[in-house]
Parts: sequence; C-alpha cells; structure tokens
Amino acid sequence: MILPAPFLSNALVELFLKGGPIMWPIALLTLFSVAVIVERVWWWFLLSRNRNAALLDTVLTALEAGDVAAALKLCGGSADPVLRVISAGITHRHASLQGALQAAAGVEIKRAGRFLTAMDTIITLAPLLGLLGTVTGIMGSFSSIGSSELAVEKVTGGIGEALIATAFGLGIAIVTLVPYNWFHSLVASLQHDIETAANNVEVFTAQKK
Repeated sequence: MILPAPFLSNALVELFLKGGPIMWPIALLTLFSVAVIVERVWWWFLLSRNRNAALLDTVLTALEAGDVAAALKLCGGSADPVLRVISAGITHRHASLQGALQAAAGVEIKRAGRFLTAMDTIITLAPLLGLLGTVTGIMGSFSSIGSSELAVEKVTGGIGEALIATAFGLGIAIVTLVPYNWFHSLVASLQHDIETAANNVEVFTAQKK
C-alpha cells in the first residue's frame, strides 16, 4: 500500500518532534551532509567530462619523442587534472621537475578530497548525537518513574525519544558512509593516475638529457 505524500511528510514531522531537542542538531547534520554529497557528485561529474585519456597519451608520446614544446602546447590550458600536473612539471623542468610535479599533484589531490574530512566527521558525530538523544530520553523516563504520579505516556515518550534519535543518527551515518567511500575511491584512483603520469614524465624527460 502506497501512502500519500502529505501523510508521509506529516508522519516524518511527527517523528522529528517526538525525537526531542537533540533532533535539531541531527537535522542540521542531515542538511549539511546532503549539501556536501550533492556538491561532490556534481564536482566529480564535471571532472569526468574534463578527463581526456587520448590527449594524455598524445602528450606522453610527444615527451617520449623528446618534443617538450609540443607536449606543453597540447596540455596547456587543459581542464584535465592529470594534464595540469604534467604541464606544471614540464614548465618548471629546468628548476625542479620532480618538485613541480609533486606540488601540482598535491593541489589536485587536495581539491579532489575536499569535504572528505567533514563527511568522516558526520559519520562519527551523527550516531553519537543519536546516542545522546537515547541518554536524554531514558533520563526523562527515569525522572517520570521517580515522580509521585507515574505517567505511562511520559515513560513511553522518553523511550520513544531515545529510539527515534538513535535511528535518525544511525540513518545519517549510513547514508553518508556510502558516498564517502565512493568519493574516497575516486580520489585514490585520481591519485594513481597522476602518479603514473608523473613517473612517465620523469622517465621520458630523463632519457632525453
């Protein structure tokens, strides 16, 4: 049975309100996590469009043949991060080829790994906030039990608050963990491509000295 959208939204709001005050920081974490994931997906989509494996092979072939000027002309102004690293390296080859390659690679890897630390923090912090909601909810239940007039609604409400906050915290962590691992693998793949291209540049350049 498919429930209508207004019913689902009202039920979600009701759950949120029953979760207690700890749900507000959890909601902020949710919004931040969604914003980061959308931004990173869009960034990697644009990067995939800028990658040019054919041009990279042409540049490396030119370097192998000793035609540094042609290689620099081919990769100059490219939006491909691997080609940008090569361009920075051969532009400063007379000063320090290896140093220029490492500096340019560091910039590209840092740009690719943006917000990974924030996502890692969300994965750790969200369950802890849920656990805090659990503790405060159970404390509310115990305070109701210790009162002169025992209200069953207060006891069950405190337990419900504990379970709701924990569920939301774990849900945010799980939803953030999957794209975090995916982005991490993409960064590792890009780093491998840059290191492979940089090693080829060093070898081809050294052969022509």
